[in-house]
Amino acid sequence: MAQKETFRTLIAANCRNSVILMAIMLLLLIGAGAVFGKALMDDFTVGIVIGGVVAVILLFIAWAEGESAIMSMNGAEEITKEDCPKLFNIVEEMSLAAGVPMPRVYIIDTDCPNAFATGPSPENAAVAVTTGLYEKLNREELQGVIAHEMAHIRNFDIRYSMLMAVLAGGIVMLSEIFLRMSFFATSRRRDDRDNNMQIIFMIIGLVFAILSPVLTAVIQMAMSRQREYLADASAVEFTRNPNGLANALAKLASDTTPMEYSKTTESMYIVSPALNLRHGVDGLFSTHPPIEERIKRLRALNS
Repeated sequence: MAQKETFRTLIAANCRNSVILMAIMLLLLIGAGAVFGKALMDDFTVGIVIGGVVAVILLFIAWAEGESAIMSMNGAEEITKEDCPKLFNIVEEMSLAAGVPMPRVYIIDTDCPNAFATGPSPENAAVAVTTGLYEKLNREELQGVIAHEMAHIRNFDIRYSMLMAVLAGGIVMLSEIFLRMSFFATSRRRDDRDNNMQIIFMIIGLVFAILSPVLTAVIQMAMSRQREYLADASAVEFTRNPNGLANALAKLASDTTPMEYSKTTESMYIVSPALNLRHGVDGLFSTHPPIEERIKRLRALNS
């Protein structure tokens, strides 16, 4: 007899999948550096070091952008408890349930119901909610959505996303450097065997450089979908009520209000702000899982 899924088994499975995807991306970066280093400089180590330096630089840039830049890109304004007591109370409740500090609260003035969380750590986090979400959802549904965003904060999903973006950016940057340098690379005088090996690594490098942007995008999107599933399961852990989030997702999927948003932060929202992608698309390049599947998993926890 198959074991019934609980929020704990779902959390464990999605954490495991996330670790596997992160490890694959890290191996791709190391592999790219090694292959490109060998092909261009006849040295595996130099290429790996260059890859690491590129990743560190990109991480510093991503970290420096910070919460304020993300909120500004999405037209979010910070509010106080006096501005919206009900919303603040729900955020306080869910932060206590998640065991994280109270995040800063922002409002995005749009009728489209949506929300996202940001911040590299629970101590420096923020939640943004649209006016449409606040007005169109009841308290139980709002709790489910806020619990989902608290899960992103507690699970360090923003940090995971940042690291994945850095690794992906490092691989793509190395690929671009290799493609440019390969046209101008000249070989030292060496015997036929050395020439043959150099040609082999050059071919491997070219294939990798061409395919790596696609591979990294697929892995990055798979990671994003896994973290959404993880946040859904964690939200049930906080509220002990799968129906709140399930009903909220159903309302968000059926809403047809358009929304202006930054493409850079599209994957951060609880559902895609793009109207044609709001239901979620079951594909390799989808940032969100299909809402029908998310609702199905949540309903199963209550059966």
